[in-house]
Amino acid sequence: MIARHSSRLGSEEAEAIATDALGYLASDMEHLGRFLALAGIGPADLRDAASEPGFLIGVLEFYMGHEALLLAFCEARSLRPTTIATARHALDTAHGEGVVYGESGE
Repeated sequence: MIARHSSRLGSEEAEAIATDALGYLASDMEHLGRFLALAGIGPADLRDAASEPGFLIGVLEFYMGHEALLLAFCEARSLRPTTIATARHALDTAHGEGVVYGESGE
């Protein structure tokens, strides 16, 4: 079970939230298209990209930048909106990332 109101999340819980958020995003073609464009990948690359730690961080950052989507997802999953930022931080800490979606690091 995912911690619904915790100010701290473990990396597994955070990853579960991010993976669920990606699934929710996949059901909204408009937002998914925008996300894929920002991430610089095509739909065929989505499954492979999802296995990269920085990618899930990018999913959560995308939600944090789109309030209506964030609130809809949180309402559907009975999460507090701040849980998304907490999950993003937990993934960042667990993976030592400083990645923002769409950045190539080149």
